[in-house]
Amino acid sequence: HVQLVESGGGSVQAGRSLRLSCASSGSIVSTMCMGWVRQAPGKEREGVAAMDSDGRTTYENSVKGRFTMSKDNAKDTLYLEMNNLKPEDTGMYYCAAGDFLCHYSDYSRPVGHWGQGTQVTVS
Repeated sequence: HVQLVESGGGSVQAGRSLRLSCASSGSIVSTMCMGWVRQAPGKEREGVAAMDSDGRTTYENSVKGRFTMSKDNAKDTLYLEMNNLKPEDTGMYYCAAGDFLCHYSDYSRPVGHWGQGTQVTVS
């Protein structure tokens, strides 16, 4: 049973930073592809970042250069460092995992395993 629990969201001013964490059960972080997905109010969900089991990452264009995805295999935890936040980054952020879901665009569909989400609000 895959469990993913996000934390670290909050309300910040534009230009500030947040670091999201995703704690996982078992060895998911080290063995599966994982991603971060956001859903803004009234908009479709979109994958913003993904990482394969070897640590290679892909990013959606609007976050490239501002967001960095990383993981700690020993802690079974995934991270999303978000810098220079913009109001358009506002949304619910979900951690997700799935075999072969290794590109950020894979997570625009409701596939794989998902956490409950953490809210990010940028004003």
